[in-house]
Amino acid sequence: MKLWQKDNTETSAIIEAFTVGRDTEFDLLLAPYDVQGSIAHVTMLGEVGLMTREEAVQAVDALKEIAAEIGAGTFRIEEGVEDVHSQVELLLTRRIGDIGKKIHSGRSRNDQVAVDIKLFLRAQLRTLRDEVEGLFSLLQKQSERYRAVLLPGYTHLQLAMPSSFGMWLGAYAESLVDDLTLLAAAYEVTNKNPLGSGAGYGSSLPLNRTRTTELLHFGALHYNSVYAQMSRGKTEKFVATGMAAIASTLARFSMDCCLYLNQNFSFISFPPGLTTGSSIMPHKKNPDVFELIRGKCNRLQGLPNELTLLLTNLPSGYHRELQLTKEILFPAFGELTDCLRLCRLMLEQLQVRPDILREDLYKYVFSVEAVNELVNQGIPFREAYRQVGNDIEQGVFEWDAARPLHHVHEGSIGNLATGQIRAAFEKVAARFDA
Repeated sequence: MKLWQKDNTETSAIIEAFTVGRDTEFDLLLAPYDVQGSIAHVTMLGEVGLMTREEAVQAVDALKEIAAEIGAGTFRIEEGVEDVHSQVELLLTRRIGDIGKKIHSGRSRNDQVAVDIKLFLRAQLRTLRDEVEGLFSLLQKQSERYRAVLLPGYTHLQLAMPSSFGMWLGAYAESLVDDLTLLAAAYEVTNKNPLGSGAGYGSSLPLNRTRTTELLHFGALHYNSVYAQMSRGKTEKFVATGMAAIASTLARFSMDCCLYLNQNFSFISFPPGLTTGSSIMPHKKNPDVFELIRGKCNRLQGLPNELTLLLTNLPSGYHRELQLTKEILFPAFGELTDCLRLCRLMLEQLQVRPDILREDLYKYVFSVEAVNELVNQGIPFREAYRQVGNDIEQGVFEWDAARPLHHVHEGSIGNLATGQIRAAFEKVAARFDA
């Protein structure tokens, strides 16, 4: 069964297999949203007179039954049925007869797919927001826990200045604020209603698109019908860009953990159950989880580029390759969610090594402390820099690593600004509830 099929026409089996591709697989993910969109559309049809009120109520009740079957896991797309939209309409017609055939009035499969994808993406983005918040909160908790434990900072992978585990972990928490800002922008683009745009040119039927926007709790309407169709692919690319930002942060954090777990650093450790061993080297504790997070997240950073290449040079209107956005983007939500959860699991059991900077190896990280101490005594910075530099060159530089550090400005070792960063995160996270 195909919504577009006419009498005495039949598509070649090889053409059908190629054009359908993996759509059936991803259509099952869209099923609850297809019913949700259909309920809003039918409700509106009953209100504007394109169905009687009684017909609309009957159709909505039957659609709710189908929604319950989807929730129970008993819904399936039958053999020979083209897609989820056809399956829902088929089930509806079996239950309520010809009334079911009216639900496509004023609607094209194009805007039906578009609204399904918008609803799916909106739900996925809210779930992703919650997962990011879980990692953000844990990073802040561990940042406060280890705020006074010093760690060498690096530039160019060379020893630089004193840092702390609190600063290191807090930096990744704040990174997630900016990542979530991109994801929130994608959410706001996603949270617009394309239903009623038809095949991209509207309808001569008296539809009430504002009403379906209200019923589906969209934040706004895609007003122009042509642009409603042009938002296909573009919306997915915005979402992918936000996801790629989060993936970038996770990949970078994972790389840090791989380095810091290395025996030449030995800054951090994890319980044996969270690392893996070697088949021939009994001493090995490999950071496989972080290596896989790094690899998976580096792949996820390619999503926007993959979508860009798919969409390049498309003219306005709908084009069939837009269906490929589903197989590019949909599995990525599970991948990124898994990475966020595994990162949390590892971070919960992070163990840090105290007194790292008391080792003679790290004494030069205090060179700037020595310069600043001279500056505080009234010596010009350039002269102070020269004096400390000469001591280092002559091998006579000394600093007592047990001396307390006095870093007090916002974002420094002594003032992590955890509360301000939390407030910024909460402000961004609230945008997903609009």
